[in-house]
Amino acid sequence: MATEKFRLDGKVAVITGSGRGIGQGIGLTFAEAGASVVFSARTEADIKANAERARALGVSALAVTCDVTDDGHLKALAARTVEALGGIDIVVNNAGGAMPNQILTTNRRRFNEAFDFNLTSAFAFTRFCLPYLKERKGCVINISSAVGRIVQPNFSVYGSVKAALAHLTRLMAADLAPDVRVNAIAPGSILTDALRTFLDEPSLQKMCDRTPMKRLGEVDDIALAALYLASPAAKWVTGKVLEVDGGLETTNMPF
Repeated sequence: MATEKFRLDGKVAVITGSGRGIGQGIGLTFAEAGASVVFSARTEADIKANAERARALGVSALAVTCDVTDDGHLKALAARTVEALGGIDIVVNNAGGAMPNQILTTNRRRFNEAFDFNLTSAFAFTRFCLPYLKERKGCVINISSAVGRIVQPNFSVYGSVKAALAHLTRLMAADLAPDVRVNAIAPGSILTDALRTFLDEPSLQKMCDRTPMKRLGEVDDIALAALYLASPAAKWVTGKVLEVDGGLETTNMPF
């Protein structure tokens, strides 16, 4: 049946930045699809709660604290996953982010920190997982951003590093095919708790009005896209950036 092509039974997925928001949603969606899931983030309480919710769905789940800018942490995350669950089939590089910035007040250190957090960490973790991914013909999903493609004022740092992550996806896919598939998702504005803290209701409405689909994205919109890319349904898809953004071709920011 067609629906079976979207199942992840017997697969092991490890997701960085999966304490809350998009990472949490991807992890729990993978668990619903039958995967064993490793939740990883810096806040232990969040990932422990997510692992408990995943186990309630009938799958194995693990919580591993990790700072993705520390190679020692990334190596330990890969090793702990393999030790506990027997291998790695799916890597989701979701950890990342950067605040809006003004060019004149953004120094080299801040730019390089964002580059390391969003891009180098994804490269490094994929590298540490690569022997296991090759063994099991696995896949990698990088979480980029619509801001890596469209022009948005005061996002020169975040937009640049996410654009680099999108192209890294294409380059790694070419290098690793046919053994390992590498794809990315470029979300538009997703209504997470983090976004809500920055915007009042009039601003949120303005963003909806400026989005072709007339609403902001939900975590499930990204999680289900990740499920497709991780599943057998996408077995002939690699090197692609899936834009899940409500039709954005220009910024929908309200300021």
